[in-house]
Amino acid sequence: MLRLEGRPRNIEGEGEVTIRDLVRNSLRMRPDRIIVGEVRGAEALDMLQAMNTGHDGSLSTVHCNSPRDALARVETMVLMAGYDLPIRAIREQVASAIEMIVHLERMDDGTRRVTTITEVQRMEGDVILLQDLFTFRLDAVGADRAIIGELHSCGLRPSFEDKFRKHGIDLPAGLFGPQVFSKVVAR
Repeated sequence: MLRLEGRPRNIEGEGEVTIRDLVRNSLRMRPDRIIVGEVRGAEALDMLQAMNTGHDGSLSTVHCNSPRDALARVETMVLMAGYDLPIRAIREQVASAIEMIVHLERMDDGTRRVTTITEVQRMEGDVILLQDLFTFRLDAVGADRAIIGELHSCGLRPSFEDKFRKHGIDLPAGLFGPQVFSKVVAR
């Protein structure tokens, strides 16, 4: 594992290392996967290209309000790269590169919870299809404003399950059943 960090320009306006530079240069190192702490700009294009050229298992964070908003943010950031790419081409790259979105939300009690695990499926027309695999359901709010809820399976199996099997990981048959995935009680 190798860690790379960007840096701002110095007082003379030189020496800047952008996240985009790091993503592009990391590809020369022939990595198994690339992890970008947060995609905020034009580096989204380089990250998508890396994910579409054999760097399965790569991941990044994007600030957004929902899984659908995450896709819109990535599209917008790709446009920031300065290339005149058609929106359909960008969406096809996104749908091909991203398989799953894990959405965390800050609750009213200040805690962060996984609220949705969503599969990115494919393009249909000009729209990227999404399928929720797990969703958080609020059961109650405790006397001390603690959020009490559960992450529920939506009962759907992801299409990328075969990739797990290829790597020797068998997901339990009941994992995607209608039962409760985990109990969450915040304090």
